[in-house]
Amino acid sequence: MLKILLPIDGSDNSSKAVKKMVEMMDWYKAAPEIHLLNVQFPLDGNVSLFIPQDDIKQYHQEEGMKCLQKAAQLLDQEQIKYSYHITIGDPAMMIEQFAANLNCDLVIISARGHGVIKNLLLGSVVSKVIQLSSTPVILVK
Repeated sequence: MLKILLPIDGSDNSSKAVKKMVEMMDWYKAAPEIHLLNVQFPLDGNVSLFIPQDDIKQYHQEEGMKCLQKAAQLLDQEQIKYSYHITIGDPAMMIEQFAANLNCDLVIISARGHGVIKNLLLGSVVSKVIQLSSTPVILVK
């Protein structure tokens, strides 16, 4: 069975990637296994000295669910089954790690729309994913 990883950051662009994946469902004989992934950034500083670890985990879970909400609604409307994952770390590295660990056949990711010059100067999650990934990546603009 085909496995697709959809990194979701809650933006309108990530919703475009979900919509494109829904359009592509006709391409497959059997429904692919869909995995939504939200990567939360770690909290800065010594936050864990002042806030219990369970509260930090709950915070990341709640923020991740907020980001996944639009994507989940789109897939629910189309009656497409999916799994979701929320993790913490460097987005590009975590996307690559999840794609490898889940044995995904494809990553569908949205461009952020910052422009070529800004991406060259600052780098981007998308360009890092493309560089790191051994899994094919479809970029949705």
